[in-house]
Amino acid sequence: MDAAPPDKQDLLIDGKRASPSSGAYSQTTDPATGETLASVAVGDGADVDRAVDAARQAAPELRAIGPVDRGEILFDVADRIRDRLDELAELETRDQGKPLSQARSDLAGAAQYFEYYGGAADKLEGTTIPAGPDQLDYTVREPYGVSAQIIPWNFPANLFARGIAPALAAGNAVVAKPAPTTPLSAYRLAELCLDAGLPDGAVNVVSGGGETGAALTSHDGVDTITFTSSVPTGQKVMEAASRTITPVTLELGGKNPAIVYPDADVEEAVSWIDTGIFSNAGQICSAADRAIVHESVYEEFVERMVETAESYSLGPGIDDPDMGPVNSADHLEKIQEYIDVGQAEGARLATGGDTLARNGHYIEPTVFTDVDSGMRIAQEEIFGPVLAVIPYGDDQDPVEIGNDVEYGLVAGVFTNDVRRAHRAARRLDAGNVYVNTWFGDMNQTPFGGYKNSGIGREKGLEALDSYLQTKHIAVNLEGGDAGAPDT
Repeated sequence: MDAAPPDKQDLLIDGKRASPSSGAYSQTTDPATGETLASVAVGDGADVDRAVDAARQAAPELRAIGPVDRGEILFDVADRIRDRLDELAELETRDQGKPLSQARSDLAGAAQYFEYYGGAADKLEGTTIPAGPDQLDYTVREPYGVSAQIIPWNFPANLFARGIAPALAAGNAVVAKPAPTTPLSAYRLAELCLDAGLPDGAVNVVSGGGETGAALTSHDGVDTITFTSSVPTGQKVMEAASRTITPVTLELGGKNPAIVYPDADVEEAVSWIDTGIFSNAGQICSAADRAIVHESVYEEFVERMVETAESYSLGPGIDDPDMGPVNSADHLEKIQEYIDVGQAEGARLATGGDTLARNGHYIEPTVFTDVDSGMRIAQEEIFGPVLAVIPYGDDQDPVEIGNDVEYGLVAGVFTNDVRRAHRAARRLDAGNVYVNTWFGDMNQTPFGGYKNSGIGREKGLEALDSYLQTKHIAVNLEGGDAGAPDT
């Protein structure tokens, strides 16, 4: 099948494509070449109203589908993704920029999310509460109704599935807003969901920028919000949600430490941290941004890391290089600014830092050494292929250095001392801790952050808590007059 997207992408509302109310369209481009891929509808408040109304109409119909049948539909979505894996991966690569093998992995993961939550759909059980012989008390877990999903541009297909699969499994209808630079996979995956047998308004897609997202997250017809992006935008989402008393699940990035202790296998640590910082050109919220390395192994670590960074091949994602372009010209400029800041602050640029003289948005894998923890490149999320290497000595606590940021998404510990590993894991302010590995989470493990990295958990069974509310039911089994209320 030809993976090229159509020249025009209209909104997807109530099972049908619809022109935007304003008639506005924007261009999405291939980050590797700058060539236009498609003209994409820009939704406004009126379009969001239509999509939310469609979702509200579909929610009771979706809820009426038995949990076994709802799970079977999600299994079918997973099969449809796998049947079209090559097509979808090529679409993702051209829209986002990542190497084709990484896009294939992302889409395989998307299928797994639908499969995993399809299996959970008939296991969303309540509880009985022992209240004595005169009363039956039990709980049921019910869907909220309409779930708003704001999808970021770094893993558009995978994160579409990560949020929408559990929302549907729980019985919620969805309105999704993809990022303006990567909208194509959301439309294609939403169509596959509807083709699998979901009600027409169960999955709606309204593309656009910040104004579109604000109209969705502030909408009084939305019952729960799942959002992945930056801290400042997450704060705005919380403010909007507070006005409608809407629960939110937020994943807001990280500045993640990888602690390399003196007894670590340095070669192994470099291999994992290299993967952690340069995969997807560093455009990962859980990237290994900071390597905190003991001075006894510091020189060896730096030498190996620089050698690895300089071995990377860069090119269009469709050619499946080691690293593709970053997603946009604006983001490339932001990364370049941080590289300038690092040099001005006194960090040593050990390798990289240059853009490539070709079409597209390419920047070399970059390693800064002799970084002080107070520097901006050690404190602020760069979201690019830039590693800050921070040395520490015997008189310093690497866990304290690791915790000395506003974020707390993930952290890594490299050591051969099992006691040290567990002690460090307990003390690290992070929602996810990896020991002698990186990206150690899976579809079935909860993922989320401490501190400014967010609220709530995605992935695993805990993700379903974002899409279910608990109702308590009390049944009087004994006749007679009412007594005093229990307070």
